Amino acid sequence: MTGQSDPGQSDPGQSGPGQDRPLDPALADAVESAFDGVRDELGEDPQADLEAGAAGSEEPDSSAASAAPDSASDSDGPEQDDSVQEPAEDGQACELERVRAEVARLTDELARARADQYNLQQEYQGFVRRSREGAAGHREAGRAAVVEALIPVLDEIELARQHGDLTGTFATTAGKLETILADKFGLVRFGEVGEPFDPTLHEALMATESDEVDEPSIALVLQPGYRLGEKVVRAARVQVANPA
Repeated sequence: MTGQSDPGQSDPGQSGPGQDRPLDPALADAVESAFDGVRDELGEDPQADLEAGAAGSEEPDSSAASAAPDSASDSDGPEQDDSVQEPAEDGQACELERVRAEVARLTDELARARADQYNLQQEYQGFVRRSREGAAGHREAGRAAVVEALIPVLDEIELARQHGDLTGTFATTAGKLETILADKFGLVRFGEVGEPFDPTLHEALMATESDEVDEPSIALVLQPGYRLGEKVVRAARVQVANPA
């Protein structure tokens, strides 16, 4: 095969500055022979053969890709779903039972706590009630103790009044003491001549008979009695006159 010159090239015999040298015929023959050998190996249309080979190499990938879902679908068959769901359901049932047991335990603890709180409130209210009652009782006992301690003084004042010795400053002081005991402490003096005899209020030290009375009555008050509210601090000491 002979070398072919480019139509655009100038005459081989001419050369000059800026022009390419003519191709060596022997080198052109060698290049042409090499291309002929490549064509023989690849076929008449090398580009078509290359595209066909590329398409062939891609087909196994597509088939493998299509086979992958099938294998995945086969692996996800009903039998495997049942085997996976059964343990999951068992686990959920166990968890539900555990939660129910925990709720029952907490409910019981709450009921016990409420009962303890109720009992504590009842105990506290009882303590407050007893404290108030005790305070009132202690207050009454204190008042009674003060009055009992002053009763001998009141007896001396009454004797001085009966004998006409209650005068001057002594009379003023005695009057203030009796007023304070009556107003502040509620002390009441009782026992008057002519009152019916009451053994719960009077203490009979002497007794006589008289035609002037129809029932036992007080003929003489030796010492008056004193009362704080309903409590008798001291009974009146009297002489009783009985019907004849």
